[in-house]
Amino acid sequence: MRTKAANRRIVALAGAFVILLGVALARAFWLQAVNGDAYAAMAVNQHRETVVVPAGRGTITDRNGEPLAIGKPATTVYANPRQVDRPRDLTLAASRILGVDQGATYAALTDRSRGFVYLARKADSARAEKLERLGFAGLGFYPEELRTYPQGSVGAQVIGFAGLDNVGLEGLERSLEKQLAGQPGSRTIVKDPLGRALDVVSTKAETPGKGIRLTIDHQVQANAEMVLRDVVRRYGAKAASAIVMSPRTGEVLAMATAPGFDANRFAITRPDRRRNRAVTDTYEPGSTFKLVTIAAALEQGIVSPHTAFRLAPTIKVADRVIHESHTRGTEVLSVRQIVEYSSNIGTITIAQRLGEGGLASWIDRFGFGKPTGIDFPGESSGFALPLDQWSGSTIGTVPIGHGIAVTPIQMARAYAAIGNGGVLVQPHLVERVDGQTVHTHRGRRVVSRRVSRQMMSMLRGVVLEGTGTAAAIPGYTVAGKTGTAAKIDSNGRYSHSRYVASFVGLVPATKPELVIMVMVDEPQGSIYGGDVAAPAFREIARFNLQHLEVPPDAPRKAKGERQTTAAANARTTATAQEHRRPGR
Repeated sequence: MRTKAANRRIVALAGAFVILLGVALARAFWLQAVNGDAYAAMAVNQHRETVVVPAGRGTITDRNGEPLAIGKPATTVYANPRQVDRPRDLTLAASRILGVDQGATYAALTDRSRGFVYLARKADSARAEKLERLGFAGLGFYPEELRTYPQGSVGAQVIGFAGLDNVGLEGLERSLEKQLAGQPGSRTIVKDPLGRALDVVSTKAETPGKGIRLTIDHQVQANAEMVLRDVVRRYGAKAASAIVMSPRTGEVLAMATAPGFDANRFAITRPDRRRNRAVTDTYEPGSTFKLVTIAAALEQGIVSPHTAFRLAPTIKVADRVIHESHTRGTEVLSVRQIVEYSSNIGTITIAQRLGEGGLASWIDRFGFGKPTGIDFPGESSGFALPLDQWSGSTIGTVPIGHGIAVTPIQMARAYAAIGNGGVLVQPHLVERVDGQTVHTHRGRRVVSRRVSRQMMSMLRGVVLEGTGTAAAIPGYTVAGKTGTAAKIDSNGRYSHSRYVASFVGLVPATKPELVIMVMVDEPQGSIYGGDVAAPAFREIARFNLQHLEVPPDAPRKAKGERQTTAAANARTTATAQEHRRPGR
């Protein structure tokens, strides 16, 4: 009896083992035959890691191929805290070699809830290699590119900058992001159980970004910035801007702003210093805007350079009485003299003959009140009052550059048209993308060649005998115009202490190669365009003419190039006229 019971237990136990074995075999079959590929892939993936390899960002160079923005090889160091077995030792090593913060690094390495943490972005490659040779578990390395600006502050407001992820944040780096960025690649790495790389099993090549060649000449740019820094320091000015442009092609050789900043230190630079004021900021141009009024009247045949006007010392326009600023009696001045001596009364008298509608249409024709279309982000349109909003006194203020807001690039473009035979061109900063020339819009005619020649002759007179004698350059003919305008205070009235001084000139005047615009914001002491901006124009132009090997077009001691006593007196009178506030 006992033997039979024992046999039954043995059979039951054997049956149980058979059943368990069957289940195990079935499970093994299921894992290997049915889901084998999936589990094999999971096993492989536990020892593989795919890392994105960023594409190299395109290089930005000046017109001569000098690098302005380049990529410097770097290495990013990361870790998987779940695989790091010696967090304290790794923290000390990383701090010693890479200079990372010990507290933050140790906290990241001991956070087992995370599978990926950065130890250092874009570290020095040689230092990263030194750390890699120590063989710490859980560490990873991949190449990246550190965006650097070898010229430092030269052209910084124009070029802008790219952030840590090599994405353009400001300036041309931002507006040309699509061309500069390229397409990232990847690589798959096999690792051991401790997370150490064993082999690279597959790669996908990245596509580098396209190279950009600008119209900027870095030497012309650097010189303009140096001159502006000196002007800002000498006159205690708030800021200053300068533009150097070809009047024939619209190529911008320099677009300078002071104070500036080092693009390599953009993260700690105030936003106002990063702004490209030549394109984004507006100001009332004062007497430099008289060019529009006079050119329009000449083109429409209302006056000629020799047309004479008997001008009282004041003129009443609607409810305003506008003065010449200095005490004088009634005088007879020709249109040429009105330009040379920057007469407010004469300019307003001519504008009245032109009429409100006529003047408004010419302001639009010269491109004021709308963007120039320059290939730079954030361009301001300026402000030109619509004709239906003009008051009775507007015809007395706008012709002399008050009650209208312009940008430096708009003003440079207008003068470029006069120097280009009357054709308004498209200003631009980008010359080539990936070796291909960037085509700009064709220019359009705004005035005839005859009027262009007449205006150039009168603007030469400004430098020879009028308000701009400080802009004269020995050996070269210079044409240009001074401007001084009061800024508007918070109470809506024109300031008695804050002014904008400017000068726009063309050189050589016989065949202009360059238009140069200088604007100084809130100079202290001397405030006049002829005193503050014209000398800065001269210094910028003198360097450029030599650098670009432009031959002289006038005798070195041509008549009128040295400032005589009479010319000095005329300049003193006219600069006083040009800064007069409307209604005074």
